[in-house]
Amino acid sequence: MNRPGELYACVYVREFPAQAMVRLRPELREPVAVLEGEAPRQWVCSKNARAHALGVEAGMTRAEMEVFPTVVLLPRARAEEAGARAALLQAAGRFSPRVEDRSEEGCFCGVLDIAGTEKLFGPPETLAKRLLASMGAIGLRGAVVVSRNLHAAVCLARSLPVRVAVIPAGQEAAMLAPLPLTVLPLAPEQAETLTRWGIARLGDLAELPEKELIARLGQEGRRLRQLARGEAPHLLVPAEPVLALEERMELEAPVELLDSLLFVLGVLLDHLIARAASNLLALASVTAELSLDGGGVHARTVRPALPGTDRRLWLRLLHLDLQGHPPSAAIVGVKLSAEPGSTSKVQMGLFTPELPEPDRLDVTLARLRAVVGDERVGRAVLEDTHQPEAFRMAPFAIPEKTAPVPQAQARSARRRLRPPEPVMVTLRERKPVQFVFRGKRYGVECAWGPWFFSGNWWGVECWSMEKWDVVARSEADGATICCALARNPLRPAAMGDWRMEELYD
Repeated sequence: MNRPGELYACVYVREFPAQAMVRLRPELREPVAVLEGEAPRQWVCSKNARAHALGVEAGMTRAEMEVFPTVVLLPRARAEEAGARAALLQAAGRFSPRVEDRSEEGCFCGVLDIAGTEKLFGPPETLAKRLLASMGAIGLRGAVVVSRNLHAAVCLARSLPVRVAVIPAGQEAAMLAPLPLTVLPLAPEQAETLTRWGIARLGDLAELPEKELIARLGQEGRRLRQLARGEAPHLLVPAEPVLALEERMELEAPVELLDSLLFVLGVLLDHLIARAASNLLALASVTAELSLDGGGVHARTVRPALPGTDRRLWLRLLHLDLQGHPPSAAIVGVKLSAEPGSTSKVQMGLFTPELPEPDRLDVTLARLRAVVGDERVGRAVLEDTHQPEAFRMAPFAIPEKTAPVPQAQARSARRRLRPPEPVMVTLRERKPVQFVFRGKRYGVECAWGPWFFSGNWWGVECWSMEKWDVVARSEADGATICCALARNPLRPAAMGDWRMEELYD
């Protein structure tokens, strides 16, 4: 029933709600049980291995858990489970683009089509070990089974602890024979019927005659027999690969201190960086969405000059940003989402000035924002207007390509006076003929103009300027000066309205 060339790897993680909670809380070394339902009618839906060793079973009520004082009780967080499931699918996607999510309540089950991957990852057992190691890197433990039959791999993975197994071709029935019937997706009435018949293992079910089994259970009985023999066909339905770098954590108690919050952010950053690095990517920006006590969300985004995977740098930037923009209430939940970016380095020219180290540059910019504000830190960008001193602040970014250095040419220098200095100008036929600048009187020899500039005439912030370029000579010592005189023509004509804006060398 298996087509030639088929090969599947099944990733199975049991007690998934508990593992999804513990992976984000590395400080927990005690037994942990996850509760579901509304208080006080809560029951245990998942537990870790230490709690299972103490005798904790699924379905126990909160009152029954009082006999286990050392067990830490946590409420179920489906948002954290969704993040862990996305991380597992992303890790599996590194080995095959065809991954089917067959997760059930309380467990994760993913099946990869690994046919033809031997030249990339080696034999199936090597691929399974690498897949198990990638699961451990994101804080989850499970089993990996490789088989030519998809259902055989799923059934064997459900019964294995944390380990790797490979089912040889043609040995599916022999490998599945000692397994209990609980590894099959049986309906309650089917399980009851098989128990009355004395069927306890898959090998017993596989030996039943097919025709008699169909006569008593219908076509579903034939399918159960195929599952027990490792012969059931399956059409793989791969999930859409989506790269979403998100991690969530629901806090057990409201957090008010920033130092306590940084510990949580550090754990979430570790997982984001590991997931990005597994895809040869870096973090271009990180957005922290803090759920506040009483409702509301406080969101902040940090974007350094270059993408990176330095945990200390990202934690420092988030610390400085939240220190300058603290939330208005206590925090009950944290969500970190990252935008992936390229890890390529910027190659500067041989004669280009050396840039500062990215980590020091980003921390310095963050400290400046905390002091003067976000809108006053960045790089100056000229506005598309003739208005003097018109510019805006844009986020600082290192350009990917540097502009070529122009060759030196003979040209005059222009010195702009900041602020412009007032001058007294004498006009004749609306043209400057004399002016007094810095205590000296100058006679105008040549004048070009006037140049008129204006803008925003449709609003209250309208501006206008009249500008003259002149060459003048001092009446005292005969020194020559080349300069630019300007005034606002919207104001009444007055000698004190003129300003010296620029000097030309």
